Amino acid sequence: MELSVHTMISLDGVMQGPGGFEEDRDNGFERGGWLVPQSMEGQLAPIGEWFKKAGAILLGRSTFEMMRTYWSQVTDPGNIVATALNNWPKYVVSNTLSDADAAWGNTTVLRGGDVVEQVRKLKEQPGGELQVHGSWRLVRSLHDAGLVDVYRLLQVPVVVGEGKRLFADGAVPATYRITESEVLNGGGGALAVTLSSAAFGTTGVGEFVVEDGKEEIA
Repeated sequence: MELSVHTMISLDGVMQGPGGFEEDRDNGFERGGWLVPQSMEGQLAPIGEWFKKAGAILLGRSTFEMMRTYWSQVTDPGNIVATALNNWPKYVVSNTLSDADAAWGNTTVLRGGDVVEQVRKLKEQPGGELQVHGSWRLVRSLHDAGLVDVYRLLQVPVVVGEGKRLFADGAVPATYRITESEVLNGGGGALAVTLSSAAFGTTGVGEFVVEDGKEEIA
């Protein structure tokens, strides 16, 4: 399975608490819900398409508990996000949740040992994508281990100014190529973009120089 990461981000790269004030209050974050005013007609349409590609869902504990509380209440069979989260195989990374605590459809707890290695073994299974949604700390670990094959981002034209960023200082350098992009013209102009891994561990370097009066790339 390919491992894909999905998240909503602001112009300044913040992914914390997009859907509500109480969604993620870590570090005293008080700007939650910044996505909601931008959620105009059609602006969130790509999210349903994301879930159609999933074979299994991988979540960190905090995101798992938040999603379970909300999405377990959505019983509309036409809601692809609810159908996926309530019924498809899920894995939650946690050393504190018991199997009973993690009860939500088809859920397996990944605990103890080397989580990165456990995820690496999950990727070796056949099937659709192993999708991570939210899960800031988990995403950082998977990125730094070179396990992320695809990023799908929904970027909205808002500067939040603080909060957890998708790529914080110290992230391992990597290069991606944009394989899909779409401006969602529902009034807010969100950008849906898909990035596939091209080179891990380096961004490459170069410089612009002037030779014989012409600008060249060295």
